[in-house]
Amino acid sequence: MAERSFVNEMGKLRLGKGDTFNGEGILAVTKALLESGVNYVGGYQGSPISHLLDVLADAQEILAEYGVRFENSASEATAAATLSASVNYPLRGAITFKSTVGTNVASDALANLASGGVTGGAMIIVGEDYGEGSSIMQERSHAFAMKSQIWLLDPRPNLPCIVDAVKKGFELSEASNTPVMLQIGIRSCHLHGQFETSDNVRAAFTTKDAIDNPYRDVDRIVLPPASFLHEKEKIAKRWPAAVDFIKENKMNEFFSADKKNVGLILQGGCYNNVVRALEKLGVSDIFGQSDIPLYVLNVTYPLIDDELEQFCQDKNAVLVIEQGQPNFIEQNIASIFNHQKITTKLHGKNHLPLAGEYDARTLVKGISSFLKQYDIEHDCAESPASQAIPVLELRSTEEKSEDSKADVAEGVQIAEVEEIEELAPLNTLVNPRPPGFCTGCPERPIFTALKLLEKETGEQHHVSADIGCHLFSILPPFNIGNTTMGYGLGGAGVSAFHTESSKRAIAIMGDGGFWHNGLTSGIANAVFNKSDHVTVVIDNRYTAATGGQDILSSTALNDTRSTGHDIENAAKGVGVKWVKTVDHTYDLKRMVSTLREALTTQETGPKVVVAQSECMLNKQRRIKRNVRKALKNGQRNVRERFGIDHDTCTGDHSCIRLSGCPSLSIKPNPDPLRQDPVASVLNSCVGCGLCGEVSHAAVLCPSFYKARIVTHPTRFERFVHRLQTKVISWLQDIYHRKTQQQMA
Repeated sequence: MAERSFVNEMGKLRLGKGDTFNGEGILAVTKALLESGVNYVGGYQGSPISHLLDVLADAQEILAEYGVRFENSASEATAAATLSASVNYPLRGAITFKSTVGTNVASDALANLASGGVTGGAMIIVGEDYGEGSSIMQERSHAFAMKSQIWLLDPRPNLPCIVDAVKKGFELSEASNTPVMLQIGIRSCHLHGQFETSDNVRAAFTTKDAIDNPYRDVDRIVLPPASFLHEKEKIAKRWPAAVDFIKENKMNEFFSADKKNVGLILQGGCYNNVVRALEKLGVSDIFGQSDIPLYVLNVTYPLIDDELEQFCQDKNAVLVIEQGQPNFIEQNIASIFNHQKITTKLHGKNHLPLAGEYDARTLVKGISSFLKQYDIEHDCAESPASQAIPVLELRSTEEKSEDSKADVAEGVQIAEVEEIEELAPLNTLVNPRPPGFCTGCPERPIFTALKLLEKETGEQHHVSADIGCHLFSILPPFNIGNTTMGYGLGGAGVSAFHTESSKRAIAIMGDGGFWHNGLTSGIANAVFNKSDHVTVVIDNRYTAATGGQDILSSTALNDTRSTGHDIENAAKGVGVKWVKTVDHTYDLKRMVSTLREALTTQETGPKVVVAQSECMLNKQRRIKRNVRKALKNGQRNVRERFGIDHDTCTGDHSCIRLSGCPSLSIKPNPDPLRQDPVASVLNSCVGCGLCGEVSHAAVLCPSFYKARIVTHPTRFERFVHRLQTKVISWLQDIYHRKTQQQMA
């Protein structure tokens, strides 16, 4: 069950020659694959290409019509190894995953694929998750492309360019017998636009043809002496073939309205932001008609010497716009300039930030500095629209330094604490809530239990965290987690901590990470090495962090996948003796008890706790559909939620401190004799019950109550409700009369 369904948009994939496609970038990529005659597609979900897999999963019927095999691969390495089908046969294959972490996982298979080369077109569609919106380390795919000599495409962010890059990418791969990497960023995946479609193509040569007529070329296998010849073939044959194809098909683009003595060389993916910056500087219109010549690298590797030399003719200087570090493209261009004896002055990171995403505001400042150096008329970069948003920084009088004027010049507003207090007391400033678990998330009580154990024993444990929603535990209010090394590597991250001690290290692993590689690299490795740590496998039944795709242990029925495989049995299958499953994580007492036992048992060897409860987001998506249907049909529906009796709330707020649920807040105390604010449950509550459980576990708190909201109640329920209302009103009247008599 993915978080988004594309079923209603599948008709767009059937559009034929001359039709106009209107839709999202990720859907356009699928259409381009069908128009390219692809034979097979695989991949592993992750931002920003998760929805590409969701589209393919929803398009099974259409894919089958054209003989396309689609797999949700077990990992990125599995997906990359799938491309081996294109090594000996004219089969076109595409895989997709999140980069750079996905590329790292797939690196062994990709390196072997690039070494031996391919016969059919092989494309790796990587979600280039670089920039402020990223959830991973800030690296780029470019280094891997250079290392293994895989051609790297970075098309301009519009649908015609993206579709053209997919089609030409397959042709480039086949022309040069080399796999091609197509990188698309978050904005490219989700932008909307249109393009003129072509007919979908059924491949002339199929996987059945390959199976019926197996072919073996020992020179394609990475084994001496062939492996030594592959490097020569890359340089002597594949590289020149790729350069010729790129030039002949004009995959890179030149834009220029007027001849100028300067120019910009930019990654295709940066094009939209560059045009926006040029428009703000008054040297381009919003349609990209630029007064400054542009050389757009839709292919960022390899670079084309002849095109660079052509672009730099009669120019005093060029600015390379390449976000990220190291500046691979700038260094490559500098080397070409040196070999070709091009005298044009090369600029890049001397005008632009060394690292970080190049948004329009950043580019305005950098391009303005470059144009100013060469006396090109443009609007001032210090216009109000391009100024950085001021950052408010609090400093005491003693902390003020002599560089205050310089700070102000950089856009930082300095204010003394005393001056701020004149405007508003410091205790009224609202601290930002850190990112965390969703309302009702079943993972929250697991970390609540760990915090309660810390309080109970007075001891902290080393916790090896893992990739996934559970990584939010490293932030307040839990502050749990010392390291994270990669998806499914939580168990492996505690390998060095197998030592004699009164405490055990704890590893966290999600169910997605467990099946990705955690079963072997974490659990089996611990069994093999007789480790004594505790691994908590969080089984929320989906790869929840990437959009709720099904995995082996999902309980939902799936027509095209095999689900329902038990994590506990898998752990026992590789030799774990101590395994316990908590099938309802919201049962806080049981969760605490199981973790306590795992941390204190005298039994040696690895301990595994499987903590099960369905991802609340996916559960609510399913429930809300059913509720809407029931309400429409006039059927009875019961919704549970929690509330707080404000007269009873003590203001301890342990419910918030040990939960952090977004549905919990505070509000002024209605009692005029009490100053502390009281806790409050917002209407977003989904009735998981953790806040009440936390309060009772931490400090006995009687203020929580459970309410049942019944829609379309039965006649009996209406009768009981009327009776309860009358009894309560009668008792309240008696209470008020007695109170008045006592006051009289």
